Amino acid sequence: MLRTLKKIVHGQDEHLEIRYHKRFSTVIQFKNGILKKGERKTLAGVGIRALVDGCWGFVSTSDTDEDSLRKAAEEAVKAAREAANLKKEKIKGLGEGDAGQGKFYLYQKDEQEPEFGEKVVSLQKADGKIRDAGEDIIGSMVNYHVFQDTKVIVTSSGAEAEIFDQKSEIGIVAFGAQDGKQEMAVVSHGVTGGWKDLFAREALDKMTERVVEIVRTKLKAGYARGGDYTVILDPRLVGVLAHEAIGHTVEADFVLSGSVVADKIGEKVASDLITLIDDGTEKGVGKVIVDDEGTVSRPTVIIENGVLKNYLHSRETAHMFATEPRGNARAYTYRDEPLIRMTNTFIKPGKDKLEDMIKGIDDGFLLVGMDQGGQADATGEFMFGVQEGYRIKNGEIKEPVKGINISGQAFEVLKSADALSSEFKLDLGAGYCGKMQPAKADAGGPYLRCRVKIGGQKGEEEQDE
Repeated sequence: MLRTLKKIVHGQDEHLEIRYHKRFSTVIQFKNGILKKGERKTLAGVGIRALVDGCWGFVSTSDTDEDSLRKAAEEAVKAAREAANLKKEKIKGLGEGDAGQGKFYLYQKDEQEPEFGEKVVSLQKADGKIRDAGEDIIGSMVNYHVFQDTKVIVTSSGAEAEIFDQKSEIGIVAFGAQDGKQEMAVVSHGVTGGWKDLFAREALDKMTERVVEIVRTKLKAGYARGGDYTVILDPRLVGVLAHEAIGHTVEADFVLSGSVVADKIGEKVASDLITLIDDGTEKGVGKVIVDDEGTVSRPTVIIENGVLKNYLHSRETAHMFATEPRGNARAYTYRDEPLIRMTNTFIKPGKDKLEDMIKGIDDGFLLVGMDQGGQADATGEFMFGVQEGYRIKNGEIKEPVKGINISGQAFEVLKSADALSSEFKLDLGAGYCGKMQPAKADAGGPYLRCRVKIGGQKGEEEQDE
């Protein structure tokens, strides 16, 4: 395939990007003991993008023989030329990053990866173990998804890359009921790698035990009283904040549309303690060695010691901002055009110990994990549900609370940060980032102490001060 794509690119006078993408995916889902999905699919084809007279033309095809690809390339050039006759605003150029050349393996293949049937049996046992935990557990769900990607990318700018990748994720859900109340909990992980990598941090049995424990804690918990509090966010919530509330605002296409950080490069936007990075070379599920424009991935320091330093770019926006692209243009399948996307986005750890951070709070909360739901927008305003909350009183962790959501303006929250733990995790690898098309991404950081607005629920069980 590499040889064929090179012949087509070198046979055109216009700028071309050709991307062959084959994806083999596996989905296994159990719900309350019933196998809802057990499927294996293959999707393969080629996406061709041409830049002519300052405009893009894009064509995709599942026909991968040389004649069909030559015809598709000609159609992409024709589409770009026709667009150029209509559009007034033209692309002035493309930023020059390092073009990927050679073979790139994003994970180490495990020859002992379980067969499909073995995985079905293991996941079925996990699903059953949740419901067998006791009469208070009334429902269960186990979702497993893995896709293996093979890509060949050739561009007029010199990229000639073959990429081999695998992303795996697991999500486990438990539903509980007690005294007329119902609660649910989710435990999930995602990695770049296979089955063994997926359960390296936490074994499948431990995940089922933990999800049941969380549900039971929520069933017994009261509600928090709303207000402004000093809180400690765990690495997963820090990752949600970094990705959803900060990361999207610094994607250059959103910046050009007027996000809150437009024209703020060089300005103080967070506490001196905050350094925020996007890095496709990290081991998280957002690992991207070469992006879908053929650019080699390099770390981008977005915020350094509280100062906004960089946006995230495609080659097109990198030229507009007179900077270099760093591997943030990604497409979900061969049928999609590359968009500016985050990879692994995280706040660097600090030097504090979690126990000392807790001791420094007279009245606040330790907040752990994200509940279902949440939103953020280009202004940096956000609201996220929290799965687990624990009251902190006079420097000690007290009773659990539930029904918490946190809100605020993300940059103002980061300005209030006064402690970061030395403990660090990338912990947001399950699920997808949705921005016109899905993308695998990861996010995380240390435990972070800051000020947020807590939304609680008033009622009989509200915890008194």
